[in-house]
Amino acid sequence: MASVLVVEDDRDIRELLRRYLERDGHGVLTTGSGAEALNLLAAGGVDLVLLDLGLPDVDGLDVLAAARDHEPSVPTVVLSARGTVPERILGLRAGADDYVTKPFSPAEVVLRVAAVLARVGGAGAGGGAGASAYGDGRLRIDEPARRAWLDDGELELTPTEWGVLVTLAGTPGRVYSRSELVNRVRGYEFAGYERSIDSHVKNLRRKLGADATAIVATVLGAGYRFGWTRD
Repeated sequence: MASVLVVEDDRDIRELLRRYLERDGHGVLTTGSGAEALNLLAAGGVDLVLLDLGLPDVDGLDVLAAARDHEPSVPTVVLSARGTVPERILGLRAGADDYVTKPFSPAEVVLRVAAVLARVGGAGAGGGAGASAYGDGRLRIDEPARRAWLDDGELELTPTEWGVLVTLAGTPGRVYSRSELVNRVRGYEFAGYERSIDSHVKNLRRKLGADATAIVATVLGAGYRFGWTRD
């Protein structure tokens, strides 16, 4: 189903996760080293990373940044004993697609992996021929292929940025509160995360260029709305 890289310095946890993920049909790579994880990411072929932040050799946030900046971006589920709300928010702001605190149920982790992979979706072909168009064709979004183009340039979006864009574009003009966006993009509520979604909106706008605030508009005191109309 997918190639999952488990980066965890506790051998027993690594093996437990490997067994559960393989039972669910995934191919699994495991390592207890952040340096080796960086090499495996650079080699390509990783569809998702399960990442312990407390690694012995490399800061887990550096591995998270490498997954986020990889082309294409590799979705990441953080596994960490750092379970306070500020620590979880830090991880999500850094680009994690989900955050699971230790101790955890391996069955729950497998479900979280499935949920993130479902949000990411399949690559697919088609070049945007069946995409929805906005702003007189300037922006095109092909949901089944999980691809988007602005002025004929393809947008390289993280899974969370993609989720924000697709959610807002699904109903142009409708105002979504931060908590609604969290629920739509993440698929569950996460107390304290509402404000951190602003960071993902900021990154999305950076990729949308000069028209960013017109496409993803801020509604003061309420949230965000998609400002362009569907063609």
